[in-house]
Amino acid sequence: MIAGILDPTRGDIFYKGGNVRQMSASQAKETALKIQMIFQDPFASLNPRLRVREIIGEAPRVHGLVRGKEMGEYVAGVMKRCGLDPDFMVRYPHQFSGGQRQRIGIARALAVKPDLIVCDESIAALDVSIQAQILNLFMDLKNDMNLTYLFISHDLGVVEHISDRIVIMYLGRVVEIAETRALFDGPFHPYSLALFREIPRLENRHTLFDPIKGEIPSPLEPPPGCHFHPRCPVIKSLCQKEAPRLEEIETGRYVACHNPHRC
Repeated sequence: MIAGILDPTRGDIFYKGGNVRQMSASQAKETALKIQMIFQDPFASLNPRLRVREIIGEAPRVHGLVRGKEMGEYVAGVMKRCGLDPDFMVRYPHQFSGGQRQRIGIARALAVKPDLIVCDESIAALDVSIQAQILNLFMDLKNDMNLTYLFISHDLGVVEHISDRIVIMYLGRVVEIAETRALFDGPFHPYSLALFREIPRLENRHTLFDPIKGEIPSPLEPPPGCHFHPRCPVIKSLCQKEAPRLEEIETGRYVACHNPHRC
């Protein structure tokens, strides 16, 4: 929805203070270009019938960001920035490795000069060694181009490395929001605590990990009250009846819990 691929069923999306639904056609077009997306599967998200030159250069050409005769030079510059050899722009996606294909996806997003990039599990399908390379590329691009990432991931080690601020969700609801260091120093929500306890660390190599008890409820038929209450170790009777509101309990720190406390 943030990237404009799906329409929200209700609610509003604001970009730089403006309601996207109330923007003029020209404003909406500009916003759409400024918000790009990098997908999880670096192969399925690339058109196998197009060469890299067209994959990266199509959107800038269509939206008038670059003229046809300048396309080769422009694509070459974007590829270099993403760690790709410009000589490969005449190749097809199947001729690249997984890490290289993800770099092509990153280059495609950068080609229209965005401000915000939605990264949907963008390194989950890659080998661990390649993940580190792509993460370092993300960090370099962020600093060089003043980018903002909305980085969606289940890997908290990656989240800790790349994020300034974290939003934790459970079954479609936000349960905690905090700056990265504050959240890792001490979560307030019991679900957040359970997640952080399971992060593999060298100092915990002799620890017997204890997964969250119970089964994940169906998102189509979530439990009443707090969605986490069937699995929560500090449940109260109120948790089964009333959904907790997301409230600010410290400056910049939001928690949705009837019994919030630093864990």
